[in-house]
Amino acid sequence: MIPLEDNYIDVIGKAQRGLNISDEELAKRAAVPFEKLQRVKEGELDEEVLARIAPVLGLGKKALLDLAKGSYYPKDQGVIPGFFHFNTRWEDMTVNNYLLWDTMTKEAAAFDTGGNCTEMLDAIKVHGLRVKFILLTHTHADHIAELGRLKRAVEAPAYCCQLEIIPGAEPFSPGKTFQLGNLSISSFLTNGHSPGGVSYYVTGGKRNLVIVGDSLFAGSMGGGNYSYTEALKNNREKILTLPDDTIICPGHGPLTTVGEEKVHNPFFAFN
Repeated sequence: MIPLEDNYIDVIGKAQRGLNISDEELAKRAAVPFEKLQRVKEGELDEEVLARIAPVLGLGKKALLDLAKGSYYPKDQGVIPGFFHFNTRWEDMTVNNYLLWDTMTKEAAAFDTGGNCTEMLDAIKVHGLRVKFILLTHTHADHIAELGRLKRAVEAPAYCCQLEIIPGAEPFSPGKTFQLGNLSISSFLTNGHSPGGVSYYVTGGKRNLVIVGDSLFAGSMGGGNYSYTEALKNNREKILTLPDDTIICPGHGPLTTVGEEKVHNPFFAFN
């Protein structure tokens, strides 16, 4: 089982950094003793403190408490025809990459490379796939570590957002649609974690998928390194407005669904 990318302490930290709220200011605005806040951020479960700081940070109380208690983990999506999820090692963490194909034509697309694309290359060979393109969600090192190797092996072009150009990838403007047999892959800008973060919405298969990179995680989201405001807005308006049964394929952590994140993600669940 792939662990969640973030725990509740990570979520609190991302919200604080995004809103530029110090520990001292957070304690004051939430009317909690500074020492209690510090203990919570060191791992002590204090439901009262969490309930008080959640609204100050724009986080859902119940979702944050559930995350802190370890009671949220997304449902297993089982086998998805024409789709593989790879979880690869990168330094002291893991990173995801994905392989999608039309089961009739065997035309395929790779999404990011992860820290090691060996498993992906093995799957391509075993299933007799022809990779038409490599689609990058963003260009942080852990997601493109094996781009050169993957391109040479499959002899296919790579594409990245025009706002985040790198050598070896052709820039495109979000809104472009890619076709794999009966599968349609529409792209849209979900920047915030990075300047040119792109998500890819896949329709025409057994399940609708959205490959989101570090825009959104199960129970969390990527840090708003470029723009916290844009990251929240794009996730809320572009990803979480997709049908509830859409499978979210994040850059880190397990698969989840739009419906689950609307209920369980502290950044977006205000039930």
